[in-house]
Amino acid sequence: MIADVLALSEIIVAKREHREPPAAPEPDQPEGVLDLMAALNASVARARESCEDGTHADVHELAKPKKSAKKTPAKKTAAKKAPRKSPRAS
Repeated sequence: MIADVLALSEIIVAKREHREPPAAPEPDQPEGVLDLMAALNASVARARESCEDGTHADVHELAKPKKSAKKTPAKKTAAKKAPRKSPRAS
């Protein structure tokens, strides 16, 4: 946290003096994170190599989405009436 405060103060001083702020260091990549573009490029390269062998990839038609059955609107129930009060005998 102290390093962040020092870096921010360096940026502020540079801006006050109309200088270019110092370059930010490259963040370290966590170990469990995949590089998706590298994985995609490797996959495309493997697919192209397999096509050069004279074999072709199987192409399948996508299944058409099933239409869901229309739901009928729920029936409204009649409102319950309050019980009648019996007339009082005087």
